[in-house]
Amino acid sequence: MDFENIIVEKKEGIAKIILNRPQVLNALNLQTFSEIQAALEDIQRDDSVGVVLITGAGRAFSAGLDIKAISGLVEEGDVGAEINRMAWRTMEAIESLPKPVIAMVNGYCLTGALEVVLACDMIIASENAIFGDTHARWGLRPTWGLSQRLPRAVGVMKAKELSFTAETISAQQAERIGLINQVAPAQRLEEVAQELAGKMLSNSRGSLAAYKTLINQGMKADLATGLKIEAETITIIEDTVDRLKSFGKRT
Repeated sequence: MDFENIIVEKKEGIAKIILNRPQVLNALNLQTFSEIQAALEDIQRDDSVGVVLITGAGRAFSAGLDIKAISGLVEEGDVGAEINRMAWRTMEAIESLPKPVIAMVNGYCLTGALEVVLACDMIIASENAIFGDTHARWGLRPTWGLSQRLPRAVGVMKAKELSFTAETISAQQAERIGLINQVAPAQRLEEVAQELAGKMLSNSRGSLAAYKTLINQGMKADLATGLKIEAETITIIEDTVDRLKSFGKRT
C-alpha cells in the first residue's frame, strides 16, 4: 500500500506508522488522516501485527493541524466540518483498533497532534519532546475530543491550566502530571518503545483486545456502569486453554 504523507513499516509483530511531512513538522491535513485510517484498517486485518507504534519523521511528532491548508475554512473558532469528520474517524480508528497503539513522541506534539496521542493507549516521549494545547492562542476551540480526553488523563484543574494558558510543557513535566507513560533519552526512544511493545506481544492478544475495549468503554461511563460492562461483556480469547496448560511450566 503506497502513501504520500505517512510511512508504514511492519516487523516482528509491530507495525509503525510514521507521519512523514517533516518539512512542515508533520502538520496534519485531510490526506494524512485518510492515510492513517487506511493504514489502521490494513493493520486490523493483518494477524501478524499485534502492536502499533505511531511517530513522526524529523524533529516533531506533529505541530498539529495544517492551518495554512484549511485557512479558508476556519470560521468562528471551528476548523470546519470536513476536517472534523476525518479527525473523528481517525481517533475512533485508533481507539477501536483491537490492538495496543503506542504514541512514540519525538519533539513537538502540539494541539491537534496532542488530540491524536490522547486517543492512543500509551505515550512514550523523548526527553526533548514538547507538549501543548494552543487552541486558545489562535482563537480556536477543540473539536476532536481534547476537552474530554485531557481532563481524564491529567485531571480537570491541570487540563484547564494547560488549555487556558496555551503554554507548552516538557516531556518531564508531562510525565509528572500523568499525561505520558514515560520519558526516554532521545537516542533510546525507539528502543524503549520497542521493548514496551515486545512485552505486550508476549501476552495474549485476545486478552489485550478485551482490556482495551473494557477500559475504553468504562471510561465513558460511571463506575457502576463500567462494572456492569466488565461483568456482562463476553469476549472470546482463543489461546486461553493453551496458556493455562503452560502455567505449571512457567512457575
